[in-house]
Amino acid sequence: MDIATVIGLAFGSIILVAAIISGGSLLLFINIPSVLIVVGGTIATAMIRFSMGDVVNSIKVAMNVFFTKMILPRKIIEEIVNLANIARKNGLIVLEQQPIEDPFLKKAIMYCVDGHEAEFIEDILRKEVSLTVERHEVGQGVFKSMGDAAPAFGMIGTLVGLVQMLANMSDPSSIGPSMAVALLTTLYGAVIANLFMLPMSDKLALRSQEEERNRNLIIQGVLGILKGLNPRVMEEFLETYLPPRDRGSK
Repeated sequence: MDIATVIGLAFGSIILVAAIISGGSLLLFINIPSVLIVVGGTIATAMIRFSMGDVVNSIKVAMNVFFTKMILPRKIIEEIVNLANIARKNGLIVLEQQPIEDPFLKKAIMYCVDGHEAEFIEDILRKEVSLTVERHEVGQGVFKSMGDAAPAFGMIGTLVGLVQMLANMSDPSSIGPSMAVALLTTLYGAVIANLFMLPMSDKLALRSQEEERNRNLIIQGVLGILKGLNPRVMEEFLETYLPPRDRGSK
Protein backbone atom coordinates (compact mmCIF):
# COMPACT_ATOMS: atom_id res chain seq x y z
CA MET A 1 0.00 0.00 0.00
CA ASP A 2 1.22 3.50 -0.84
CA ILE A 3 1.45 5.21 2.54
CA ALA A 4 2.03 8.69 1.08
CA THR A 5 -1.29 8.56 -0.82
CA VAL A 6 -3.25 7.34 2.20
CA ILE A 7 -1.67 9.92 4.53
CA GLY A 8 -2.21 12.71 2.00
CA LEU A 9 -5.91 11.94 1.54
CA ALA A 10 -6.48 11.44 5.25
CA PHE A 11 -4.58 14.60 6.24
CA GLY A 12 -6.34 16.73 3.63
CA SER A 13 -9.76 15.43 4.64
CA ILE A 14 -9.09 15.91 8.36
CA ILE A 15 -7.86 19.48 7.87
CA LEU A 16 -10.93 20.32 5.76
CA VAL A 17 -13.39 18.82 8.25
CA ALA A 18 -11.60 20.47 11.19
CA ALA A 19 -11.80 23.86 9.50
CA ILE A 20 -15.51 23.39 8.86
CA ILE A 21 -16.30 22.24 12.39
CA SER A 22 -14.33 25.11 13.93
CA GLY A 23 -16.61 27.59 12.20
CA GLY A 24 -19.95 25.90 12.77
CA SER A 25 -21.91 22.73 12.24
CA LEU A 26 -20.77 20.15 9.69
CA LEU A 27 -24.41 19.70 8.65
CA LEU A 28 -24.40 23.21 7.18
CA PHE A 29 -21.98 21.95 4.52
CA ILE A 30 -24.09 18.97 3.47
CA ASN A 31 -26.53 19.49 0.63
CA ILE A 32 -27.72 16.55 -1.46
CA PRO A 33 -28.81 18.50 -4.60
CA SER A 34 -25.39 20.16 -4.70
CA VAL A 35 -23.65 16.78 -4.42
CA LEU A 36 -25.80 15.38 -7.23
CA ILE A 37 -25.01 18.28 -9.54
CA VAL A 38 -21.23 18.12 -9.03
CA VAL A 39 -20.72 14.36 -8.75
CA GLY A 40 -23.32 13.45 -11.35
CA GLY A 41 -22.14 16.07 -13.81
CA THR A 42 -18.49 15.08 -13.34
CA ILE A 43 -19.20 11.39 -13.99
CA ALA A 44 -21.43 12.23 -16.96
CA THR A 45 -18.64 14.31 -18.51
CA ALA A 46 -16.19 11.42 -18.16
CA MET A 47 -18.66 9.07 -19.86
CA ILE A 48 -19.12 11.50 -22.74
CA ARG A 49 -15.38 11.97 -23.24
CA PHE A 50 -14.42 8.30 -22.82
CA SER A 51 -15.99 4.90 -23.42
CA MET A 52 -17.83 3.10 -20.65
CA GLY A 53 -15.07 0.50 -20.55
CA ASP A 54 -12.43 3.20 -20.06
CA VAL A 55 -14.36 4.79 -17.20
CA VAL A 56 -14.89 1.46 -15.43
CA ASN A 57 -11.31 0.39 -16.04
CA SER A 58 -10.05 3.68 -14.60
CA ILE A 59 -11.47 2.62 -11.23
CA LYS A 60 -9.35 -0.53 -11.37
CA VAL A 61 -6.35 1.50 -12.45
CA ALA A 62 -6.93 3.85 -9.51
CA MET A 63 -6.35 0.94 -7.16
CA ASN A 64 -2.72 1.03 -8.34
CA VAL A 65 -2.36 4.29 -6.44
CA PHE A 66 -3.11 2.52 -3.16
CA PHE A 67 -2.11 -1.12 -3.51
CA THR A 68 0.61 -1.47 -6.16
CA LYS A 69 4.07 -1.61 -4.66
CA MET A 70 6.73 -1.02 -7.28
CA ILE A 71 9.85 -3.17 -7.14
CA LEU A 72 12.88 -1.01 -6.44
CA PRO A 73 15.20 -0.59 -9.45
CA ARG A 74 18.16 -1.58 -7.27
CA LYS A 75 16.50 -4.91 -6.52
CA ILE A 76 15.84 -5.50 -10.22
CA ILE A 77 19.48 -4.75 -11.05
CA GLU A 78 20.68 -7.19 -8.41
CA GLU A 79 18.39 -9.89 -9.78
CA ILE A 80 19.51 -9.30 -13.37
CA VAL A 81 23.19 -9.37 -12.39
CA ASN A 82 22.60 -12.62 -10.51
CA LEU A 83 20.91 -14.13 -13.58
CA ALA A 84 23.80 -12.90 -15.75
CA ASN A 85 26.30 -14.66 -13.47
CA ILE A 86 24.31 -17.89 -13.66
CA ALA A 87 23.95 -17.71 -17.44
CA ARG A 88 27.65 -16.94 -17.83
CA LYS A 89 28.62 -20.06 -15.86
CA ASN A 90 25.91 -22.53 -16.82
CA GLY A 91 24.22 -21.25 -19.97
CA LEU A 92 20.86 -19.62 -20.69
CA ILE A 93 18.83 -22.82 -20.35
CA VAL A 94 19.52 -22.96 -16.61
CA LEU A 95 17.66 -19.64 -16.14
CA GLU A 96 14.38 -21.46 -16.75
CA GLN A 97 14.65 -23.00 -13.28
CA GLN A 98 15.43 -19.74 -11.47
CA PRO A 99 12.73 -18.12 -9.31
CA ILE A 100 12.00 -14.66 -10.73
CA GLU A 101 9.69 -12.27 -8.88
CA ASP A 102 8.95 -9.71 -11.60
CA PRO A 103 6.57 -11.17 -14.24
CA PHE A 104 7.94 -8.95 -17.02
CA LEU A 105 11.51 -10.06 -16.27
CA LYS A 106 10.39 -13.69 -16.14
CA LYS A 107 8.71 -13.37 -19.54
CA ALA A 108 11.84 -11.76 -21.01
CA ILE A 109 14.06 -14.53 -19.63
CA MET A 110 11.73 -17.19 -21.06
CA TYR A 111 12.13 -15.60 -24.51
CA CYS A 112 15.88 -15.92 -24.08
CA VAL A 113 15.64 -19.55 -22.94
CA ASP A 114 13.44 -20.36 -25.94
CA GLY A 115 16.23 -19.21 -28.24
CA HIS A 116 14.63 -16.13 -29.80
CA GLU A 117 16.84 -13.53 -31.45
CA ALA A 118 17.75 -10.39 -29.49
CA GLU A 119 16.03 -8.14 -32.05
CA PHE A 120 12.74 -10.05 -31.75
CA ILE A 121 12.87 -10.00 -27.95
CA GLU A 122 13.56 -6.27 -27.84
CA ASP A 123 10.77 -5.50 -30.32
CA ILE A 124 8.11 -7.53 -28.53
CA LEU A 125 9.07 -6.26 -25.08
CA ARG A 126 9.15 -2.62 -26.16
CA LYS A 127 5.77 -3.07 -27.84
CA GLU A 128 4.35 -4.37 -24.57
CA VAL A 129 5.81 -1.40 -22.69
CA SER A 130 4.32 1.00 -25.23
CA LEU A 131 0.84 -0.55 -25.01
CA THR A 132 0.96 -0.57 -21.21
CA VAL A 133 1.84 3.13 -21.16
CA GLU A 134 -1.07 3.85 -23.51
CA ARG A 135 -3.52 2.05 -21.21
CA HIS A 136 -2.18 3.97 -18.23
CA GLU A 137 -2.58 7.26 -20.09
CA VAL A 138 -6.27 6.55 -20.63
CA GLY A 139 -6.77 6.03 -16.88
CA GLN A 140 -4.88 9.23 -16.14
CA GLY A 141 -6.98 11.05 -18.73
CA VAL A 142 -10.25 9.95 -17.11
CA PHE A 143 -9.24 11.34 -13.73
CA LYS A 144 -7.82 14.52 -15.22
CA SER A 145 -11.07 14.97 -17.14
CA MET A 146 -13.09 14.65 -13.94
CA GLY A 147 -10.69 17.00 -12.19
CA ASP A 148 -11.30 19.61 -14.88
CA ALA A 149 -15.07 19.08 -14.91
CA ALA A 150 -15.76 19.14 -11.16
CA PRO A 151 -15.07 22.89 -10.60
CA ALA A 152 -17.09 23.73 -13.74
CA PHE A 153 -20.11 21.84 -12.45
CA GLY A 154 -19.58 23.47 -9.08
CA MET A 155 -19.98 26.83 -10.78
CA ILE A 156 -23.02 25.57 -12.71
CA GLY A 157 -24.61 24.47 -9.45
CA THR A 158 -23.90 27.87 -7.94
CA LEU A 159 -25.57 29.61 -10.86
CA VAL A 160 -28.59 27.34 -10.54
CA GLY A 161 -28.78 28.19 -6.83
CA LEU A 162 -28.49 31.92 -7.54
CA VAL A 163 -31.32 31.77 -10.05
CA GLN A 164 -33.50 30.01 -7.49
CA MET A 165 -32.51 32.56 -4.85
CA LEU A 166 -33.30 35.55 -7.06
CA ALA A 167 -36.65 34.03 -7.90
CA ASN A 168 -37.57 34.25 -4.20
CA MET A 169 -36.37 37.77 -3.39
CA SER A 170 -39.76 38.53 -1.86
CA ASP A 171 -38.63 36.64 1.25
CA PRO A 172 -35.46 38.40 2.52
CA SER A 173 -34.98 35.85 5.28
CA SER A 174 -34.35 33.09 2.70
CA ILE A 175 -31.59 34.96 0.85
CA GLY A 176 -28.77 34.10 3.27
CA PRO A 177 -29.46 30.35 3.49
CA SER A 178 -30.09 30.11 -0.25
CA MET A 179 -26.81 31.87 -1.00
CA ALA A 180 -24.96 29.48 1.31
CA VAL A 181 -26.44 26.46 -0.47
CA ALA A 182 -25.57 27.95 -3.86
CA LEU A 183 -21.93 28.36 -2.87
CA LEU A 184 -21.66 24.78 -1.61
CA THR A 185 -21.50 23.40 -5.14
CA THR A 186 -18.43 25.52 -5.85
CA LEU A 187 -16.85 24.16 -2.68
CA TYR A 188 -17.69 20.56 -3.64
CA GLY A 189 -16.25 21.01 -7.12
CA ALA A 190 -13.00 22.50 -5.82
CA VAL A 191 -12.53 19.78 -3.18
CA ILE A 192 -13.27 16.90 -5.54
CA ALA A 193 -10.90 18.27 -8.18
CA ASN A 194 -7.97 19.34 -6.01
CA LEU A 195 -8.04 16.75 -3.23
CA PHE A 196 -9.03 13.68 -5.22
CA MET A 197 -9.16 13.68 -9.02
CA LEU A 198 -6.13 15.74 -10.06
CA PRO A 199 -3.79 14.26 -7.41
CA MET A 200 -4.94 10.76 -8.44
CA SER A 201 -4.16 11.55 -12.07
CA ASP A 202 -0.69 12.80 -11.14
CA LYS A 203 0.04 9.78 -8.94
CA LEU A 204 -1.05 7.41 -11.74
CA ALA A 205 1.31 9.24 -14.09
CA LEU A 206 4.12 8.77 -11.58
CA ARG A 207 3.33 5.05 -11.24
CA SER A 208 3.36 4.72 -15.02
CA GLN A 209 6.76 6.42 -15.26
CA GLU A 210 8.19 4.14 -12.57
CA GLU A 211 6.88 1.02 -14.30
CA GLU A 212 8.17 2.18 -17.69
CA ARG A 213 11.61 2.85 -16.19
CA ASN A 214 11.74 -0.56 -14.55
CA ARG A 215 10.73 -2.32 -17.74
CA ASN A 216 13.25 -0.45 -19.86
CA LEU A 217 15.87 -1.40 -17.30
CA ILE A 218 14.82 -5.05 -17.63
CA ILE A 219 15.00 -4.90 -21.43
CA GLN A 220 18.54 -3.55 -21.32
CA GLY A 221 19.56 -6.14 -18.74
CA VAL A 222 18.12 -9.08 -20.71
CA LEU A 223 19.79 -7.88 -23.91
CA GLY A 224 23.05 -7.69 -21.96
CA ILE A 225 22.60 -11.29 -20.81
CA LEU A 226 22.04 -12.38 -24.42
CA LYS A 227 25.21 -10.58 -25.50
CA GLY A 228 27.18 -12.23 -22.70
CA LEU A 229 28.23 -8.97 -21.09
CA ASN A 230 30.40 -9.13 -18.01
CA PRO A 231 28.00 -8.95 -15.02
CA ARG A 232 30.08 -6.24 -13.34
CA VAL A 233 30.04 -4.09 -16.48
CA MET A 234 26.33 -4.74 -16.87
CA GLU A 235 25.67 -3.62 -13.30
CA GLU A 236 27.54 -0.36 -13.87
CA PHE A 237 25.56 0.24 -17.05
CA LEU A 238 22.18 -0.51 -15.46
CA GLU A 239 22.97 1.78 -12.54
CA THR A 240 22.68 4.70 -14.94
CA TYR A 241 18.92 4.25 -14.47
CA LEU A 242 19.33 5.12 -10.78
CA PRO A 243 19.72 8.54 -9.18
CA PRO A 244 23.40 9.30 -8.45
CA ARG A 245 22.84 8.91 -4.69
CA ASP A 246 21.69 5.30 -5.17
CA ARG A 247 24.49 4.13 -7.42
CA GLY A 248 27.04 1.75 -6.03
CA SER A 249 24.97 1.11 -2.88
CA LYS A 250 23.69 -2.33 -1.96
